[in-house]
Amino acid sequence: MAATTEQKNIAAAFLAARAKKTPLTLYPGAMPETMADAYAIQDAAIALDGRRVGGWKVGRIAAELVGRYGDNRLTGPIFADEIVGDAGGARPAMPVYAGGFAAAEAEVVLCFGTVADHDYDIASVRDCVAEVRTGIEIASSPFQGINRHGPAVTASDFGNNRGLVLGPPLAGWQDRDLIHMPVEFAIDGETVGAATMETMLDGPFGSALFLIRTLRARGIAIPPGTWLSAGAITGIHEIRPGQSGEALFDGKIRVGCTISD
Repeated sequence: MAATTEQKNIAAAFLAARAKKTPLTLYPGAMPETMADAYAIQDAAIALDGRRVGGWKVGRIAAELVGRYGDNRLTGPIFADEIVGDAGGARPAMPVYAGGFAAAEAEVVLCFGTVADHDYDIASVRDCVAEVRTGIEIASSPFQGINRHGPAVTASDFGNNRGLVLGPPLAGWQDRDLIHMPVEFAIDGETVGAATMETMLDGPFGSALFLIRTLRARGIAIPPGTWLSAGAITGIHEIRPGQSGEALFDGKIRVGCTISD
């Protein structure tokens, strides 16, 4: 779907607010009512931004909104220069929009190998996956109310993404029971969420299926090496500059970061 002039203006306004770190108290135009409208704005913003997309985030759409928006997930780009590794002792500083919305989320991260042209199901989509890691998605937007107006608004500003922290790999993921693996998230050392991937609809591989289908419909390829941040496991945890976040997977695998502005 080609973006209208107004949708391009919205995309440009979000890019300007991100570049200048200017908080937005109001949505910069008419709010999108459909996911198609949201992705038209998103595609226009990706083109205007010009950076390489290194991955995609996938988030859940609330059950009561699925009928209205026609899907149970949404997606947004993660730019390659905002994907960083947790080096253990030297944890990365991840910037957010201090006057807007900012959160951190414990997520399983998939790295795609070759995605063929044929259709996949929940079992065969694993053949597309080259690696599975632990990680933290940084969700942030200059628009403080980005999550208050439905998934189309969230998707329109890069899906509310500001970066991705890659943690240690999950060795032997092919044979692990990922769905029931315990995950915790802490801010400044205090646990703020704990859950398993049972909260994630059909899990991270369901997110991979969704992404393949959705990007194909938009004419976007998934080259080898593309990362997928598969969805919040313990919740969306609001966070602010100066704080630190840490995710704990399976009681022993840690990934963390500090938050900056």
